[in-house]
Amino acid sequence: MATIEPTRGRVVLPRTLTVDELLRFPVDGKHYELFNGSLVVSPAPTPLHQRIIFRLQRILDDAAPPELEPLSTVNVRPSNEDFYIPDLVVVPVAVADAVGLMFAPSDLLLAVEVVSPTSQLLDRATKPLAYAAAGIPLYWRVDPDGPTLYVYELDGDSYKEPITHKAGTTVTLPSPYAVSFDPADLIGRPVSNP
Repeated sequence: MATIEPTRGRVVLPRTLTVDELLRFPVDGKHYELFNGSLVVSPAPTPLHQRIIFRLQRILDDAAPPELEPLSTVNVRPSNEDFYIPDLVVVPVAVADAVGLMFAPSDLLLAVEVVSPTSQLLDRATKPLAYAAAGIPLYWRVDPDGPTLYVYELDGDSYKEPITHKAGTTVTLPSPYAVSFDPADLIGRPVSNP
């Protein structure tokens, strides 16, 4: 188990962690995730981050067929050394009604991450690799700068090169179900085309 050095406030991990050990961590408003047993700690999301998640969830919920629903910040457990908390997912309602604490990656039709200053490398590099390896068919990355939506589709065991959608243009996506929106809607500022 991790120990905290009282004089430095530093967390010392003697080895890689398991999901069961991670679940004994305190509930303190931070996101604790595991990637191959390595701990990643993120602070609570910023107001802009929360706004994007909320607005995208509302857009997805309005477009969802009755058998599917978007949920925010759920637990996903691909293995005993991997534990993810995507910002937003789309899952079948029947699965959401039956699941306890953890979703399996196979339950997810879409995983979404909103890039924040503390998660740039994780959201742009680590999570696409991890989510593809877990078999999650779609990964959307929202970069608040712009904002810009990057859509990754699974092709075998990796994602194809992402398709980029910039603010100011209405995007129509067919998967996980038909939905249309302008990425600018996620931050609430209208963008005019030049």
